[in-house]
Amino acid sequence: MTSRKTEDATGRQTTAGRSFPVRSAEYTPSGAAQRVGTTLTLEEGPGSVVRRTVLPGGLRVVTEQMAGVRSAAVGVWVGVGSRDETARLHGASHFLEHLLFKGTPERTALEISLALDAVGGEFNAFTTKEYTCFHARVLDEDLPLAVDVLGDMITSSLLAPDDVEAERDVILDEIAMHDDDPDDVVHNLFAAQAFGEDTPLGRGIAGTTGSIEALTRDQVRRFYKKHYRPANMVVSAAGNLDHADVVRQVRKAFGRRGFLSGNESPVPPRGGRAVRVSSGSVSVSRPFEQANLVLGLPGLARDDDRRFALSVLTTALGGGTSSRLFQEVRERRGLAYSVYAFTGSYAETGLVGVAAGCLPTKLDELLKVVRSELAVLARDGIRDDELAVGKGQLRGGLVLGLEDPASRMSRLGKAELTHVDLLSIDEVLARIDGVTLDECRAVAAEIFAGPEILAVVGP
Repeated sequence: MTSRKTEDATGRQTTAGRSFPVRSAEYTPSGAAQRVGTTLTLEEGPGSVVRRTVLPGGLRVVTEQMAGVRSAAVGVWVGVGSRDETARLHGASHFLEHLLFKGTPERTALEISLALDAVGGEFNAFTTKEYTCFHARVLDEDLPLAVDVLGDMITSSLLAPDDVEAERDVILDEIAMHDDDPDDVVHNLFAAQAFGEDTPLGRGIAGTTGSIEALTRDQVRRFYKKHYRPANMVVSAAGNLDHADVVRQVRKAFGRRGFLSGNESPVPPRGGRAVRVSSGSVSVSRPFEQANLVLGLPGLARDDDRRFALSVLTTALGGGTSSRLFQEVRERRGLAYSVYAFTGSYAETGLVGVAAGCLPTKLDELLKVVRSELAVLARDGIRDDELAVGKGQLRGGLVLGLEDPASRMSRLGKAELTHVDLLSIDEVLARIDGVTLDECRAVAAEIFAGPEILAVVGP
Protein backbone atom coordinates (compact mmCIF):
# COMPACT_ATOMS: atom_id res chain seq x y z
CA MET A 1 0.00 0.00 0.00
CA THR A 2 3.02 2.28 0.20
CA SER A 3 3.40 4.62 -2.75
CA ARG A 4 6.16 6.84 -4.08
CA LYS A 5 4.66 9.72 -6.05
CA THR A 6 6.02 12.61 -8.02
CA GLU A 7 4.09 15.34 -9.76
CA ASP A 8 4.57 18.09 -12.29
CA ALA A 9 3.16 21.60 -12.52
CA THR A 10 -0.26 20.39 -13.51
CA GLY A 11 -0.47 18.17 -10.45
CA ARG A 12 -0.05 15.04 -12.55
CA GLN A 13 1.31 12.12 -10.57
CA THR A 14 3.20 9.08 -11.76
CA THR A 15 0.92 6.63 -9.95
CA ALA A 16 -2.32 8.45 -9.24
CA GLY A 17 -4.72 11.12 -10.46
CA ARG A 18 -4.30 14.80 -11.24
CA SER A 19 -4.68 17.66 -8.80
CA PHE A 20 -5.86 21.26 -8.89
CA PRO A 21 -6.33 23.73 -6.05
CA VAL A 22 -9.87 24.14 -4.71
CA ARG A 23 -10.84 26.42 -1.83
CA SER A 24 -13.92 28.05 -0.35
CA ALA A 25 -14.41 30.70 -2.95
CA GLU A 26 -16.40 32.69 -5.39
CA TYR A 27 -15.00 32.67 -8.90
CA THR A 28 -14.37 35.14 -11.66
CA PRO A 29 -14.64 33.81 -15.22
CA SER A 30 -10.84 33.54 -15.40
CA GLY A 31 -10.77 30.94 -12.64
CA ALA A 32 -8.96 33.09 -10.07
CA ALA A 33 -10.09 32.37 -6.50
CA GLN A 34 -10.85 34.39 -3.40
CA ARG A 35 -11.68 32.77 -0.06
CA VAL A 36 -15.06 34.00 1.13
CA GLY A 37 -16.87 31.28 3.04
CA THR A 38 -17.65 27.62 3.56
CA THR A 39 -19.36 26.78 0.29
CA LEU A 40 -18.15 26.64 -3.29
CA THR A 41 -19.75 26.18 -6.69
CA LEU A 42 -17.62 26.05 -9.83
CA GLU A 43 -18.59 25.11 -13.38
CA GLU A 44 -15.70 23.06 -14.78
CA GLY A 45 -17.28 22.35 -18.15
CA PRO A 46 -20.44 20.91 -19.72
CA GLY A 47 -22.18 18.78 -17.08
CA SER A 48 -19.37 19.16 -14.54
CA VAL A 49 -19.89 21.09 -11.30
CA VAL A 50 -17.51 21.34 -8.31
CA ARG A 51 -18.92 22.15 -4.87
CA ARG A 52 -17.35 22.42 -1.41
CA THR A 53 -18.80 22.43 2.11
CA VAL A 54 -17.13 22.59 5.52
CA LEU A 55 -18.78 20.47 8.22
CA PRO A 56 -18.49 20.96 11.99
CA GLY A 57 -15.03 20.18 13.27
CA GLY A 58 -13.46 21.50 10.06
CA LEU A 59 -14.08 18.42 7.87
CA ARG A 60 -14.15 19.53 4.23
CA VAL A 61 -16.34 17.85 1.62
CA VAL A 62 -15.50 18.58 -2.01
CA THR A 63 -17.41 16.97 -4.88
CA GLU A 64 -17.54 17.08 -8.64
CA GLN A 65 -20.77 16.11 -10.36
CA MET A 66 -19.94 14.52 -13.73
CA ALA A 67 -22.32 13.94 -16.59
CA GLY A 68 -22.45 10.70 -18.55
CA VAL A 69 -21.04 8.29 -15.95
CA ARG A 70 -22.68 5.61 -13.82
CA SER A 71 -19.93 5.30 -11.21
CA ALA A 72 -18.54 7.38 -8.38
CA ALA A 73 -15.21 7.59 -6.55
CA VAL A 74 -14.67 8.79 -3.00
CA GLY A 75 -11.51 9.39 -1.02
CA VAL A 76 -10.55 10.48 2.47
CA TRP A 77 -7.38 12.57 2.41
CA VAL A 78 -5.56 12.99 5.72
CA GLY A 79 -2.85 15.62 6.12
CA VAL A 80 -0.27 13.32 7.64
CA GLY A 81 2.61 11.46 6.07
CA SER A 82 6.07 10.18 6.83
CA ARG A 83 7.52 13.69 7.12
CA ASP A 84 5.32 14.23 10.20
CA GLU A 85 7.04 11.42 12.09
CA THR A 86 9.90 11.65 14.54
CA ALA A 87 12.70 9.13 14.28
CA ARG A 88 11.01 7.00 16.96
CA LEU A 89 7.74 7.04 15.01
CA HIS A 90 9.28 6.31 11.60
CA GLY A 91 6.71 4.34 9.62
CA ALA A 92 3.72 5.20 11.84
CA SER A 93 1.69 6.82 9.03
CA HIS A 94 2.02 3.78 6.82
CA PHE A 95 1.40 1.43 9.76
CA LEU A 96 -1.88 3.26 10.43
CA GLU A 97 -2.89 3.03 6.80
CA HIS A 98 -2.77 -0.76 7.16
CA LEU A 99 -4.41 -0.91 10.57
CA LEU A 100 -7.50 1.09 9.67
CA PHE A 101 -8.63 -1.80 7.47
CA LYS A 102 -8.49 -4.25 10.40
CA GLY A 103 -11.81 -3.61 12.10
CA THR A 104 -14.12 -1.30 14.06
CA PRO A 105 -16.84 -1.89 16.68
CA GLU A 106 -19.32 -2.23 13.78
CA ARG A 107 -17.30 -4.24 11.24
CA THR A 108 -14.58 -6.87 11.32
CA ALA A 109 -11.74 -6.72 8.81
CA LEU A 110 -13.54 -9.34 6.72
CA GLU A 111 -16.79 -7.39 6.82
CA ILE A 112 -14.97 -4.25 5.66
CA SER A 113 -13.59 -6.16 2.68
CA LEU A 114 -16.88 -7.91 1.91
CA ALA A 115 -18.87 -4.66 1.96
CA LEU A 116 -17.14 -3.34 -1.17
CA ASP A 117 -16.46 -6.72 -2.80
CA ALA A 118 -20.17 -7.54 -2.69
CA VAL A 119 -20.97 -4.58 -4.94
CA GLY A 120 -17.98 -4.94 -7.24
CA GLY A 121 -16.21 -1.94 -5.77
CA GLU A 122 -12.51 -1.10 -5.73
CA PHE A 123 -10.99 -0.22 -2.37
CA ASN A 124 -7.45 0.75 -1.40
CA ALA A 125 -5.17 3.26 0.31
CA PHE A 126 -1.71 4.78 -0.01
CA THR A 127 0.72 6.78 2.09
CA THR A 128 3.08 9.51 0.90
CA LYS A 129 5.50 11.82 2.66
CA GLU A 130 2.85 14.53 3.14
CA TYR A 131 -0.56 12.84 3.21
CA THR A 132 -2.46 9.56 3.40
CA CYS A 133 -5.46 8.62 1.26
CA PHE A 134 -8.16 5.95 1.60
CA HIS A 135 -10.26 5.62 -1.55
CA ALA A 136 -13.01 3.59 -3.18
CA ARG A 137 -14.72 3.41 -6.57
CA VAL A 138 -18.24 1.99 -6.87
CA LEU A 139 -21.42 2.14 -8.89
CA ASP A 140 -23.19 5.44 -8.28
CA GLU A 141 -25.97 3.73 -6.32
CA ASP A 142 -23.40 2.24 -3.92
CA LEU A 143 -21.68 5.51 -3.03
CA PRO A 144 -23.50 5.78 0.35
CA LEU A 145 -22.09 2.37 1.29
CA ALA A 146 -18.54 3.38 0.37
CA VAL A 147 -18.82 6.62 2.34
CA ASP A 148 -20.16 4.75 5.37
CA VAL A 149 -17.39 2.14 5.31
CA LEU A 150 -14.71 4.83 5.00
CA GLY A 151 -16.26 6.91 7.76
CA ASP A 152 -16.42 3.88 10.04
CA MET A 153 -12.77 2.98 9.39
CA ILE A 154 -11.42 6.51 9.79
CA THR A 155 -13.30 7.45 12.96
CA SER A 156 -13.56 4.15 14.84
CA SER A 157 -10.61 1.89 14.19
CA LEU A 158 -9.97 -0.52 17.07
CA LEU A 159 -6.22 -0.85 16.56
CA ALA A 160 -6.50 -4.15 18.40
CA PRO A 161 -3.24 -5.55 19.85
CA ASP A 162 -3.45 -8.76 17.81
CA ASP A 163 -4.01 -6.77 14.62
CA VAL A 164 -1.03 -4.54 15.37
CA GLU A 165 1.24 -7.57 15.70
CA ALA A 166 -0.15 -9.33 12.62
CA GLU A 167 0.15 -6.21 10.48
CA ARG A 168 3.65 -5.56 11.80
CA ASP A 169 4.77 -8.77 10.07
CA VAL A 170 2.96 -7.78 6.86
CA ILE A 171 4.73 -4.42 6.79
CA LEU A 172 8.11 -6.03 7.44
CA ASP A 173 7.45 -8.26 4.41
CA GLU A 174 6.50 -5.18 2.40
CA ILE A 175 9.73 -3.42 3.38
CA ALA A 176 11.69 -6.47 2.28
CA MET A 177 9.78 -6.52 -1.02
CA HIS A 178 10.62 -2.88 -1.75
CA ASP A 179 14.22 -3.54 -0.76
CA ASP A 180 14.36 -6.04 -3.62
CA ASP A 181 13.08 -3.48 -6.14
CA PRO A 182 16.01 -1.52 -7.63
CA ASP A 183 13.76 1.39 -8.65
CA ASP A 184 12.47 1.82 -5.10
CA VAL A 185 15.95 1.44 -3.63
CA VAL A 186 17.56 4.05 -5.86
CA HIS A 187 14.80 6.63 -5.39
CA ASN A 188 14.91 6.19 -1.60
CA LEU A 189 18.68 6.54 -1.74
CA PHE A 190 18.33 9.69 -3.84
CA ALA A 191 15.93 11.29 -1.34
CA ALA A 192 18.21 10.37 1.56
CA GLN A 193 21.17 11.99 -0.17
CA ALA A 194 19.19 15.11 -1.08
CA PHE A 195 17.53 15.76 2.28
CA GLY A 196 19.57 13.68 4.72
CA GLU A 197 18.81 10.12 5.74
CA ASP A 198 17.80 11.18 9.25
CA THR A 199 15.43 13.97 8.16
CA PRO A 200 11.64 13.70 7.68
CA LEU A 201 11.83 14.12 3.90
CA GLY A 202 14.92 11.96 3.57
CA ARG A 203 13.50 8.92 5.36
CA GLY A 204 11.53 6.26 3.49
CA ILE A 205 7.76 6.15 3.81
CA ALA A 206 7.33 2.61 5.13
CA GLY A 207 9.91 2.84 7.88
CA THR A 208 12.79 0.48 8.50
CA THR A 209 12.86 -3.01 9.92
CA GLY A 210 14.16 -1.56 13.18
CA SER A 211 11.63 1.24 13.46
CA ILE A 212 8.65 -1.00 12.68
CA GLU A 213 9.78 -3.65 15.16
CA ALA A 214 10.12 -0.97 17.85
CA LEU A 215 6.76 0.79 17.30
CA THR A 216 4.26 0.06 20.06
CA ARG A 217 0.48 0.00 19.87
CA ASP A 218 0.29 2.96 22.26
CA GLN A 219 2.59 5.01 20.04
CA VAL A 220 0.49 4.24 16.97
CA ARG A 221 -2.75 5.01 18.82
CA ARG A 222 -1.47 8.39 20.02
CA PHE A 223 -0.34 9.20 16.48
CA TYR A 224 -3.82 8.26 15.24
CA LYS A 225 -5.58 10.49 17.75
CA LYS A 226 -3.28 13.42 17.05
CA HIS A 227 -3.50 13.48 13.26
CA TYR A 228 -6.80 11.79 12.34
CA ARG A 229 -9.09 14.65 13.26
CA PRO A 230 -11.73 16.38 11.09
CA ALA A 231 -9.85 19.64 10.51
CA ASN A 232 -6.93 17.69 9.05
CA MET A 233 -9.10 15.76 6.57
CA VAL A 234 -10.80 16.20 3.23
CA VAL A 235 -13.49 13.94 1.79
CA SER A 236 -13.56 14.22 -1.98
CA ALA A 237 -15.97 12.51 -4.37
CA ALA A 238 -16.61 12.61 -8.10
CA GLY A 239 -18.98 10.95 -10.51
CA ASN A 240 -22.74 10.64 -10.86
CA LEU A 241 -23.63 12.20 -7.52
CA ASP A 242 -25.43 15.05 -5.80
CA HIS A 243 -23.36 17.27 -3.53
CA ALA A 244 -26.06 17.71 -0.88
CA ASP A 245 -26.57 13.95 -0.71
CA VAL A 246 -22.83 13.35 -0.28
CA VAL A 247 -22.64 15.97 2.48
CA ARG A 248 -25.47 14.22 4.34
CA GLN A 249 -23.78 10.84 3.89
CA VAL A 250 -20.45 12.17 5.15
CA ARG A 251 -22.07 13.93 8.11
CA LYS A 252 -23.71 10.66 9.14
CA ALA A 253 -20.73 8.38 8.47
CA PHE A 254 -18.17 10.63 10.17
CA GLY A 255 -20.48 11.70 12.99
CA ARG A 256 -19.81 8.47 14.86
CA ARG A 257 -18.80 8.84 18.50
CA GLY A 258 -18.85 12.63 18.42
CA PHE A 259 -16.11 12.83 15.79
CA LEU A 260 -17.57 16.05 14.32
CA SER A 261 -18.34 17.71 17.64
CA GLY A 262 -15.34 20.04 17.74
CA ASN A 263 -15.11 23.61 16.49
CA GLU A 264 -11.67 23.57 14.85
CA SER A 265 -11.18 25.33 11.51
CA PRO A 266 -9.70 23.44 8.55
CA VAL A 267 -5.94 23.08 8.73
CA PRO A 268 -4.36 25.27 6.02
CA PRO A 269 -1.97 23.81 3.44
CA ARG A 270 1.37 22.77 4.84
CA GLY A 271 4.04 25.50 4.95
CA GLY A 272 7.28 26.23 6.69
CA ARG A 273 10.85 27.34 6.16
CA ALA A 274 12.86 26.33 3.11
CA VAL A 275 14.35 22.85 3.32
CA ARG A 276 18.03 22.45 2.58
CA VAL A 277 18.90 20.18 -0.34
CA SER A 278 22.38 18.67 -0.26
CA SER A 279 24.46 17.78 -3.30
CA GLY A 280 26.77 14.78 -3.50
CA SER A 281 26.75 11.17 -4.59
CA VAL A 282 25.94 7.88 -2.93
CA SER A 283 26.01 4.30 -4.15
CA VAL A 284 24.91 0.95 -2.80
CA SER A 285 26.01 -2.45 -4.00
CA ARG A 286 23.20 -4.92 -4.61
CA PRO A 287 23.11 -8.18 -6.60
CA PHE A 288 20.83 -6.72 -9.28
CA GLU A 289 21.27 -7.42 -12.97
CA GLN A 290 21.19 -3.72 -13.84
CA ALA A 291 22.74 -0.57 -12.52
CA ASN A 292 20.01 1.94 -11.64
CA LEU A 293 20.69 5.61 -11.22
CA VAL A 294 18.94 8.85 -10.35
CA LEU A 295 20.80 12.03 -11.24
CA GLY A 296 19.03 15.12 -9.95
CA LEU A 297 19.12 18.68 -8.71
CA PRO A 298 17.15 20.94 -6.35
CA GLY A 299 13.77 21.81 -7.89
CA LEU A 300 10.76 23.97 -7.07
CA ALA A 301 8.17 24.00 -4.29
CA ARG A 302 4.63 22.90 -5.02
CA ASP A 303 3.07 26.36 -5.58
CA ASP A 304 6.05 28.08 -7.23
CA ASP A 305 4.79 30.00 -10.28
CA ARG A 306 7.75 28.74 -12.32
CA ARG A 307 6.56 25.14 -12.04
CA PHE A 308 4.81 25.30 -15.40
CA ALA A 309 8.00 26.25 -17.22
CA LEU A 310 9.91 23.54 -15.35
CA SER A 311 7.31 20.97 -16.34
CA VAL A 312 7.68 21.91 -20.01
CA LEU A 313 11.46 21.61 -19.63
CA THR A 314 11.39 18.15 -18.06
CA THR A 315 8.93 16.99 -20.72
CA ALA A 316 11.32 18.10 -23.45
CA LEU A 317 14.25 16.52 -21.60
CA GLY A 318 12.74 13.13 -20.82
CA GLY A 319 8.96 13.06 -21.03
CA GLY A 320 8.30 10.84 -24.03
CA THR A 321 9.80 8.90 -26.91
CA SER A 322 10.61 12.12 -28.79
CA SER A 323 12.43 13.65 -25.82
CA ARG A 324 16.13 14.44 -25.85
CA LEU A 325 17.11 11.72 -23.41
CA PHE A 326 15.07 8.97 -25.02
CA GLN A 327 16.43 9.78 -28.44
CA GLU A 328 20.06 10.17 -27.37
CA VAL A 329 20.28 7.49 -24.68
CA ARG A 330 18.11 4.75 -26.12
CA GLU A 331 17.52 5.34 -29.81
CA ARG A 332 20.99 6.55 -30.90
CA ARG A 333 23.29 4.86 -28.37
CA GLY A 334 21.30 1.92 -26.97
CA LEU A 335 22.54 2.65 -23.47
CA ALA A 336 19.32 1.99 -21.54
CA TYR A 337 15.88 0.52 -22.02
CA SER A 338 14.20 3.03 -19.70
CA VAL A 339 15.18 6.66 -19.18
CA TYR A 340 12.96 9.51 -18.08
CA ALA A 341 12.94 12.92 -16.37
CA PHE A 342 10.76 13.72 -13.37
CA THR A 343 9.87 16.47 -10.92
CA GLY A 344 8.90 15.99 -7.29
CA SER A 345 7.36 18.84 -5.31
CA TYR A 346 6.71 19.34 -1.61
CA ALA A 347 5.28 22.26 0.35
CA GLU A 348 8.50 24.25 0.51
CA THR A 349 11.02 22.44 -1.69
CA GLY A 350 11.35 20.12 -4.63
CA LEU A 351 13.61 17.94 -6.74
CA VAL A 352 14.07 17.42 -10.45
CA GLY A 353 15.97 14.53 -11.94
CA VAL A 354 16.65 11.81 -14.47
CA ALA A 355 16.20 8.11 -13.74
CA ALA A 356 17.57 5.27 -15.82
CA GLY A 357 18.63 1.65 -15.70
CA CYS A 358 21.43 0.08 -17.74
CA LEU A 359 23.94 -2.73 -17.89
CA PRO A 360 26.69 -2.11 -15.34
CA THR A 361 29.28 -1.88 -18.10
CA LYS A 362 27.41 1.07 -19.64
CA LEU A 363 26.94 3.11 -16.46
CA ASP A 364 29.85 5.50 -17.00
CA GLU A 365 28.87 6.27 -20.59
CA LEU A 366 25.21 6.74 -19.60
CA LEU A 367 26.17 9.20 -16.88
CA LYS A 368 28.36 11.11 -19.32
CA VAL A 369 25.51 11.45 -21.82
CA VAL A 370 22.94 12.50 -19.20
CA ARG A 371 25.28 15.10 -17.73
CA SER A 372 25.97 16.44 -21.19
CA GLU A 373 22.26 16.82 -21.94
CA LEU A 374 21.68 18.60 -18.62
CA ALA A 375 24.54 21.00 -19.35
CA VAL A 376 23.16 21.82 -22.79
CA LEU A 377 19.71 22.39 -21.32
CA ALA A 378 21.13 24.71 -18.66
CA ARG A 379 23.11 26.67 -21.25
CA ASP A 380 20.65 26.90 -24.15
CA GLY A 381 17.19 26.02 -22.84
CA ILE A 382 14.87 24.39 -25.38
CA ARG A 383 13.90 25.09 -28.99
CA ASP A 384 10.60 26.41 -30.37
CA ASP A 385 9.56 22.97 -31.59
CA GLU A 386 10.32 21.40 -28.21
CA LEU A 387 8.28 24.09 -26.48
CA ALA A 388 5.29 23.28 -28.68
CA VAL A 389 5.64 19.51 -28.15
CA GLY A 390 6.10 19.94 -24.40
CA LYS A 391 2.96 22.03 -24.13
CA GLY A 392 1.01 19.53 -26.22
CA GLN A 393 2.11 16.61 -24.07
CA LEU A 394 1.17 18.39 -20.87
CA ARG A 395 -2.22 19.50 -22.20
CA GLY A 396 -3.04 16.04 -23.51
CA GLY A 397 -1.87 14.28 -20.38
CA LEU A 398 -3.89 16.63 -18.21
CA VAL A 399 -7.17 16.32 -20.07
CA LEU A 400 -6.91 12.59 -20.85
CA GLY A 401 -6.04 11.93 -17.23
CA LEU A 402 -9.29 13.48 -16.05
CA GLU A 403 -11.67 11.25 -17.98
CA ASP A 404 -12.77 9.08 -15.05
CA PRO A 405 -14.25 9.76 -11.59
CA ALA A 406 -11.26 8.36 -9.72
CA SER A 407 -8.82 10.88 -11.20
CA ARG A 408 -11.30 13.74 -10.68
CA MET A 409 -11.75 12.69 -7.06
CA SER A 410 -7.99 12.57 -6.61
CA ARG A 411 -7.34 16.02 -8.01
CA LEU A 412 -10.05 17.55 -5.79
CA GLY A 413 -8.93 15.91 -2.58
CA LYS A 414 -5.24 16.51 -2.97
CA ALA A 415 -5.80 20.08 -4.14
CA GLU A 416 -7.98 20.98 -1.16
CA LEU A 417 -5.48 19.46 1.24
CA THR A 418 -2.19 20.72 -0.17
CA HIS A 419 -2.55 23.76 -2.46
CA VAL A 420 -3.00 27.44 -1.66
CA ASP A 421 -4.91 28.79 -4.69
CA LEU A 422 -7.60 27.54 -7.00
CA LEU A 423 -6.72 26.91 -10.61
CA SER A 424 -9.55 25.56 -12.72
CA ILE A 425 -8.71 23.15 -15.50
CA ASP A 426 -9.01 25.94 -18.06
CA GLU A 427 -6.69 28.09 -15.96
CA VAL A 428 -4.08 25.33 -15.81
CA LEU A 429 -4.29 24.91 -19.58
CA ALA A 430 -3.88 28.66 -19.96
CA ARG A 431 -0.81 28.63 -17.69
CA ILE A 432 0.73 25.87 -19.81
CA ASP A 433 -0.04 27.72 -23.04
CA GLY A 434 1.46 30.89 -21.56
CA VAL A 435 4.92 29.42 -20.94
CA THR A 436 7.51 31.20 -23.11
CA LEU A 437 10.96 30.25 -24.36
CA ASP A 438 12.50 33.01 -22.23
CA GLU A 439 10.83 31.61 -19.10
CA CYS A 440 12.09 28.13 -19.92
CA ARG A 441 15.62 29.40 -20.51
CA ALA A 442 15.63 31.31 -17.22
CA VAL A 443 14.41 28.29 -15.24
CA ALA A 444 16.81 25.96 -17.08
CA ALA A 445 19.78 28.20 -16.30
CA GLU A 446 18.86 28.31 -12.62
CA ILE A 447 17.75 24.72 -12.02
CA PHE A 448 19.83 22.55 -14.34
CA ALA A 449 23.11 24.30 -13.55
CA GLY A 450 22.60 23.61 -9.85
CA PRO A 451 24.50 21.22 -7.58
CA GLU A 452 24.24 17.57 -8.62
CA ILE A 453 22.71 14.78 -6.54
CA LEU A 454 23.55 11.26 -7.69
CA ALA A 455 22.32 7.90 -6.40
CA VAL A 456 23.43 4.59 -7.94
CA VAL A 457 22.38 1.04 -7.05
CA GLY A 458 23.81 -2.03 -8.75
CA PRO A 459 26.25 -4.92 -8.65
